[in-house]
Amino acid sequence: MASLTRRSLLTGAVATGVLLASTRTATGPSGGIAARVNSVPLVREDHRVVVVGSGFGGGVTALRLAQAGVPVTVLERGMRWPAAPNCETFPRASSPDKRLLWYKSSPNLFGTPLIFDRYTGLIEAVPGENMTTLCAAGVGGGSLVYQGMSLQPNESVFNTHFPQELDWALMDRVHYRRVEQMLGLAVAPDELVAHPQYAAARMFADHVRAAGLPLSKIPMPIDWNFALAELRGEMKPSYTNGDGAMGVNNGGKHSVDVTYIAAAEATGKVQVHTLHEVTDVERAADGRWTVHVDVLDTTGTVVQNKILTAGALVMAAGTMNTTRLLMRAGGKGLIPDLPDELGRNYGTNADRIYVWNNPAANFGLRQGGPVVYGSKIWEGDPYAAHTVIQASIPPVGIDTLSTMMVGYGVSEGRGHFVYDSAIDDAVLRWPHEGDHVIQNNHIGPSVNAIAGSGSTLVDTNALFPSTWHPLGGASMGSVCDLEGRVLGQRGLYVLDGALMPGNTAACNPSMTIAAVAERALDHLVASDVGSLI
Repeated sequence: MASLTRRSLLTGAVATGVLLASTRTATGPSGGIAARVNSVPLVREDHRVVVVGSGFGGGVTALRLAQAGVPVTVLERGMRWPAAPNCETFPRASSPDKRLLWYKSSPNLFGTPLIFDRYTGLIEAVPGENMTTLCAAGVGGGSLVYQGMSLQPNESVFNTHFPQELDWALMDRVHYRRVEQMLGLAVAPDELVAHPQYAAARMFADHVRAAGLPLSKIPMPIDWNFALAELRGEMKPSYTNGDGAMGVNNGGKHSVDVTYIAAAEATGKVQVHTLHEVTDVERAADGRWTVHVDVLDTTGTVVQNKILTAGALVMAAGTMNTTRLLMRAGGKGLIPDLPDELGRNYGTNADRIYVWNNPAANFGLRQGGPVVYGSKIWEGDPYAAHTVIQASIPPVGIDTLSTMMVGYGVSEGRGHFVYDSAIDDAVLRWPHEGDHVIQNNHIGPSVNAIAGSGSTLVDTNALFPSTWHPLGGASMGSVCDLEGRVLGQRGLYVLDGALMPGNTAACNPSMTIAAVAERALDHLVASDVGSLI
C-alpha cells in the first residue's frame, strides 16, 4: 500500500533530483567569466530591461513596465505550454513521461525510478541539506503546475509577518483586487460540487464542520465552465478526474502565461525568449548589467550562447534560482558588495502533504479537482495561523480508498544558502525538522481532527522533506527594499518569492507574490522609470 500510495501522489510529491553543476563556463583570476568551454555560437545583445523568469513576479513586471512604455526582454529557461480543449500538452499525473522533468533533475520520484529521455520539462527538483525544493520551468512559471489556491491573508496575520509599511489596507483595496481580476478568480459552483465525482470534496467539508473548524470555498484561477463541460462529456477529463496537477490540458486555467504574459506581449513592448537559461549575472565596469545565457534545445543541449547587457535587471526566476544566481555572482566576485543577508531567511511555507485513507469514506475512484474547499485557521495567535485544503488523487486504475490534504502555515523555521566554489552553486542548508513547531502544534492536530476516527494519515513530507513553496533568500528589509531594489546595487531588482520574508502569512504564496509585485511596480513606474529603468 505504501508503494502504491507514493506512485499515486504525483500531484503533491516529487522528484529527488540531483542538480548538475554547469561546466560550460570557466572563471578567470578576477572572478569574471574568462572562457567558454564549448564552441557554440556567441551572440551579444543590448537591452533596456532584462527580466529573468516569467512567473508571477516576472509577468507582473513585464506587463506594468510595458504599459509605462518601457521595452522589456523576458528570459525563460523553459518552454511554452499552450493548452486548449482535448489537447495533450501537459504530462498526465497518472502516467508521467519526459515532459514532467527538467533535464537537470534526477529521474526518481519518491524513490520510484522513471526512465525518461532528457527534456526541458516542467519540474526541477533541487536538493539541499534536509530539504528538496520543487521548481517549475516554462512560460508562466509555477502557475503552470500549481493547484491554483489563491488566498489573501487577513490583516492580522499579514501585519505580523510582513513589514507594516507595505500598507495592508492599500494592498487589500488595490493590489490584491488587481491580481484577483487578472487571474479571473472564482470558486467552484454548487452544480459541480454536487456531482458524484466530487464526493471527496464534500466529505472533507463534512469532516471540517464536524471538527468545529472554519470552512470556505477556495478562490481558483479557473473558468469552471471547462470542468462542467467535462462532466457533460464535451471534453476528455482533466479537471474532473484529478489528472490536471501537472497542467490542465483542456485550458480554462488562468495561469500567468495566458494572463499577465499574454497581456504584456500584446503591448508590443515585450519579447519573451524561451529556452534561455541564465547561467551568470554580472555587474559591468560601466555599472550596467551583464547576463550570460545558454540557449537550449528541448534536450537541454546548448545551441547558442548569449551575453546580454541591460541598464536594469529584474530577477524573477523563482526563489531558488534567483537566490542561487545572486549567490554565485557574489561568490565569484561578479557582483561586489551584495548585502550580507543574501541567501538567508529561506522558508518552506511549512508545506505538508498528507494521504488521508479511510475505507468507509468512499472518496471515489475518480476525484474531481483541482481544489474546492479549505479550512482557513487564521483567528487567534497569528504565529499559529495555518490553512488545510483537500486535493484529489489522480486516477491510478484502482480505488486507493484515499484522498489528500495539504497544509501550510507561518513557520519560523529558516534555512540559508552556502556558495560552494567546487560545484559553482549555492546549496541550501535547512535545519532538520525546521517546521516542527507549527507542524506538531497546529497543522498536524488540525489535519488529524479533520480526518477523524477510522482514518489513517501518511505525512509524505516526513518520508521525503520537500516544498513546492520556497520563499526568501533575498528578503525585503534585509537584502531588498519593499519595492525589490537590491540594497546598494543600482538597477538590480528582485521581484519573486525570494523577496518574501520566509512565509506568506498562512497562505500559499502566489497571490501575495503577485500583489507585492503589483505594489512594487506602481512605485517603480512612478520613481525609477526614466532614471534607473
